[in-house]
Amino acid sequence: MKRALLIVAGVVLVLVTLLASLAPAIVDRALNRVLHAPPYTVSAEAEKLYRDLFVVDLHGDPLLWDRDLNERLDHGAIDVPRLIEGNVGIQCFFIVSKSPYGQNIDRTEDSSDSITALGILQGWPPKTWGSFLERALFQAGRLDQTAERSGGRLTVIESKGDLRRYRDARSSNTDQTAGILGVEGAHVLEGDVKNVGTLFDAGVRIIAPTHFFDNEVGGSAHGVEKGGLTELGRRMIADMEARGILLDLAHASPAVFRDALAITTRPVVVSHTGVRGTCDNNRNLSDEQIKGIAATGGVIGIGYWNAAVCGEDAAAIARAIRYTVDLVGTDHVSLGSDFDGAVPVPFDTTGLALIAQALLEDGFTKEEIRGIMGENAMRIFEQILPE
Repeated sequence: MKRALLIVAGVVLVLVTLLASLAPAIVDRALNRVLHAPPYTVSAEAEKLYRDLFVVDLHGDPLLWDRDLNERLDHGAIDVPRLIEGNVGIQCFFIVSKSPYGQNIDRTEDSSDSITALGILQGWPPKTWGSFLERALFQAGRLDQTAERSGGRLTVIESKGDLRRYRDARSSNTDQTAGILGVEGAHVLEGDVKNVGTLFDAGVRIIAPTHFFDNEVGGSAHGVEKGGLTELGRRMIADMEARGILLDLAHASPAVFRDALAITTRPVVVSHTGVRGTCDNNRNLSDEQIKGIAATGGVIGIGYWNAAVCGEDAAAIARAIRYTVDLVGTDHVSLGSDFDGAVPVPFDTTGLALIAQALLEDGFTKEEIRGIMGENAMRIFEQILPE
C-alpha cells in the first residue's frame, strides 16, 4: 500500500510539474491570437511600395512571454525572423510588469497581479517575484540577450548614433531589424525617481506613466481615482526629458494627459491607441487629446485590435488613421500594433503590407504612407533619443 501511494504521489507530482510547465505557453497562445494566419496577399502596387518603406511599430509586448524571439514561432505576432520578413525597421518592445486580474478599460483596481504567477511559472529569478523594478530589468536583459544571440539580425537602439549607424547599415542590408525598449507603467519606479536612471542605464528609452491602474505617479484612464500627475510624476517627466527618454501617454487618465502636456517641452507619443471618432470607448483618444499630442509635435500610434478600431481588418485601421489625419495632419500619425499584448489581432507582423494597401485604397499618397508607416516615428526618435 505504501509503495502504491508513493507511485501515485510521484505520478501526481509529474503531472503537476508538466501542467505548470505548459501553463504559460497555453496562456500565451490563448491571449495572443492572430485571427488570420499568414501568408498575406496584397496588390503588386502595394507590395512594391511596402518593400520600399522604413516601417516602425511603436508598441509590442513579446518580452513578457516565454519565447526565443530569434526563432520563427507558430504563435503570437512578433519574433526576429518575422520582423525581418515583414520589413519592420524598428519594433518598440515594451515591458509589462503588472496586470491585475479582471483588468478592463473602465475601472481596474490595483489589488491583484497575474504576472507574479506567470513569472514564477516561466522560471523568472526569485528577485522578480516581489519587485516591479526587477521585472523590468529582467525583461530589458532578455532583449539585450536576444540581440547578442541574433547574429547581427537584431540591434537595440539607445542613442541617435545607434539610430544613424543602424539605418545606414540597413540601407544596404534589409536582413536585419532593430528594437527600442519601453516601459508600460511607472509603478516600476517603486516610488523612487532615481530609478528613472536605473531604467535608462538598462536601455529604456520610452516610459508610459500608467498602465491599467492608478499608481504613484498618476492616474490611469482605466483606474479607480483617475487622478492627475503627482509630484513624483512631474519629477519623473523632468528627469526623462533631461535624459532623452520619450514620454508615452497611452493609458493615461484625462487628468494626467492634461498635466503632462502642460509641462512637457518635447514631442510626446501615444504608442498604441484608437480614436473615439471611429471607435468610441474609454480606451481611445478624444479629439482634444489628439490635438494635444499634435501640438507637441508628437505622434499617435494607431492600434490593430478591435477595441481600438472597432474592426478586425486593415480597413478599420485605415479608417482610424484617416480620421486622425483629417483632424491634425499626416505628420502626427504612426503605427502602434499592441502585438502580443493579450489582444487578438487580424494579422502578424508579416502582414503590415495590408495596412499600406488599405491606405492606398483610402486615397493616401505614397509619401503620406511613407510617413505614417515609419518616418513620422523616426522623426521623433531623431529628436528625443540621447546623443
